[in-house]
Amino acid sequence: MPQPRRRGASFSVKELTRDGTMKRLLSMVFKNYKKEVIIIAVMVFFYSLAHASSSMFIQQLLTFVIEPAIDDPQGLTPYMGALWLIIGLMIGVYLLGTLAAVIYTQLLAVTSQKVMHQIRTDMFNRMESLPIKFFDQNSHGEIMSYYTNDVDALYQFLSQSLVQFLATGLTLLFATCYMIYTSLYLVLVVALGATAMILVTKKLSGKSATYFFKQQQSVSKTEGFIEEMMNGLKVVKVFTHEEKAKEDFDVRNTELCKNSTKANIFGNIMMPILGNIGNVMYVLVAGVGALLWYFKVPNFGLICLFTPGVGTASYVWPTFTSAILISFLMMTRQFSYNVGQISQQFSMAAMALAGTKRVLDLLDQEPEKDDGYVTLVHAKRNEDGSLSETNERTHLWAWKHPHHDGTITYTELKGDILLDHVDFGYTEDKMVLHDVYIYAHPGQKIALVGATGAGKTTITNLINRFYDIQDGKIRYDGININKIKKGDLRRSLGIVLQDTNLFTGTVMENIRYGRLDATDEEVYEAAKIANAYDFITRLPQGFNTMLTADGANLSQGQRQLLSIARAACADAPVMILDEATSSIDTRTEQLVQSGMDKLMKGRTVFVIAHRLSTVQDSDAIMVLDHGRIIERGDHDSLIAQKGTYYQLYTGAFELE
Repeated sequence: MPQPRRRGASFSVKELTRDGTMKRLLSMVFKNYKKEVIIIAVMVFFYSLAHASSSMFIQQLLTFVIEPAIDDPQGLTPYMGALWLIIGLMIGVYLLGTLAAVIYTQLLAVTSQKVMHQIRTDMFNRMESLPIKFFDQNSHGEIMSYYTNDVDALYQFLSQSLVQFLATGLTLLFATCYMIYTSLYLVLVVALGATAMILVTKKLSGKSATYFFKQQQSVSKTEGFIEEMMNGLKVVKVFTHEEKAKEDFDVRNTELCKNSTKANIFGNIMMPILGNIGNVMYVLVAGVGALLWYFKVPNFGLICLFTPGVGTASYVWPTFTSAILISFLMMTRQFSYNVGQISQQFSMAAMALAGTKRVLDLLDQEPEKDDGYVTLVHAKRNEDGSLSETNERTHLWAWKHPHHDGTITYTELKGDILLDHVDFGYTEDKMVLHDVYIYAHPGQKIALVGATGAGKTTITNLINRFYDIQDGKIRYDGININKIKKGDLRRSLGIVLQDTNLFTGTVMENIRYGRLDATDEEVYEAAKIANAYDFITRLPQGFNTMLTADGANLSQGQRQLLSIARAACADAPVMILDEATSSIDTRTEQLVQSGMDKLMKGRTVFVIAHRLSTVQDSDAIMVLDHGRIIERGDHDSLIAQKGTYYQLYTGAFELE
């Protein structure tokens, strides 16, 4: 499976082209926008042809109008027809070039935005399908850099660099063909200058591309650090770490400054050097051309092949003229300018292709596998006691289990969960859980207690199938959870996490996040169950109060109450409460407890808690230590044992 590029890795344009990055990018664009790409390419062709034709028109004007008029006693009068013809052709060609430029720039703007829209959509869709493991291994700042730095670099490449390559490349091709057509002598002089330009471009663009790529990496690190500091600003201020944060930021900002400086040094120095090489080449062309003109040296070029009489004994080769020299000088200037333009794009192309590779690596990430085929459906009980599927919300759920022989059985969702000798590790060489055996009968409340890192939250993650176990079995109502579709499995579980997550939207929308088809009345009822109804109605707009910045305008306890209300709205048969009351004060906890009792009634509940007072009424308490269950029983029996739970409860040991 392709992995995201490691920070510090380096790519060149050549490597990125060789590994298929460019090919994949172009195929993505061409596949979905074939017609637009063809039109853009044709318009760029006409634009480049018009742009390169000025020297040809000047030569024609000098050859057929100016020079003959100088030697003719009648002056310009006999040549006015040719003059107006050439001027008319020039105006027509330039109007065609202008029209082509308008068409391709407008179409390019629309097409490039459509491409970016599709790429961002594909990225987000793929991100939503990735397993939790991906987000555990990559920081939020780094993931965000996919959508900011990398996508922006890709957009710049598609909307500017790629077309610039095509336009300047075509202009260079036309210029080269015209120079060969005009004079082979001067082409040799231009070839020497072009060789020098290519060597300089190869050297400097490689350096520039390397540092532009490092600059992109540094920007990602710096932005990630800024995001981290913004999220933890209260902690920074509480512990007076402002100066330390400034120092850490300065390290990253200095690295960014250094890489950006070097990137721009090599990038900015390229154009002046190439410009001066172009000036030297211009002077040499002018000098050599002047000598050829002065000594009336016969001219050699492809133009002669189209002259009548070439190859016959009586043919006399035409001499080098001022028209050839002037038009060639104009073409030389245009040639050197376009070489500079195309060379300037190499460093930007390297950065863009590096960003493209990161985007493609994200799109290549393997989505979360789901081989389940058992689904969760609404059910109704028939007269004979059997279950059948229904579209109505009956508050009776069943597992729809298709079999190989074509038959379908329906198993009532009761919330019977069994972890049968489960072993698990986030990596193969470091196991977190060892031979864990837990059973929860329908309606039971199971508490998981233990020090931080004992494996409590890991167990709930396994029930959700955020991770797959290495050994053992997890059964849900007698069905191996590997057979259950992950979406249906998770839909049967209501979860209240220790860290609340509220989204930008109204209070109503945040509670309804638990079940999107919930009616307003069901949302109100969920709020009442969590004892959140009273404080919500006292908000400025009640349930329509807008929440932003993860509910920053609410207290921590209020945010947790909304999280509990969201779980109540989901109306799931099984509840997982991971430190659900950790952020609630004692008074609020008393208000919540009655609502929690109603929420848990008739449901299988897994509770993780540091406050042991909240789990005394549990049917079973599991005491974990380093991934092993060392004690189990209800509160009274564990107190009587006077073991680890007793010492935790009496304060002899600290959970931390």
